[in-house]
Amino acid sequence: MEQNIDFSAVTACGESCVKCKKKTEGLCKGCIETDGYIPEWAESGRCKVHACTRMHGVRFCGLCAEFPCAQLTEVIHWNPDITDHMKKLAQMYRKQSE
Repeated sequence: MEQNIDFSAVTACGESCVKCKKKTEGLCKGCIETDGYIPEWAESGRCKVHACTRMHGVRFCGLCAEFPCAQLTEVIHWNPDITDHMKKLAQMYRKQSE
């Protein structure tokens, strides 16, 4: 994981849009910019992860007072190491914010 992360580009699920091919090619506007409504996932509505972090007032799951919640691995199913990833991301965020 990068040491200096642009956390303004880190999504609720801990991904970074900085080098995302879909975003750089204009195929995706980004879930941060669209408040979790991505055309690619239009049939599912607003991203559940994005909605949850906004409801809890945090930028991404690792910063939530309820982290790790029971839903984390279920909702972010594509990353089997999501809990560890979020822990590291939160540590880096807090360190950069000092």
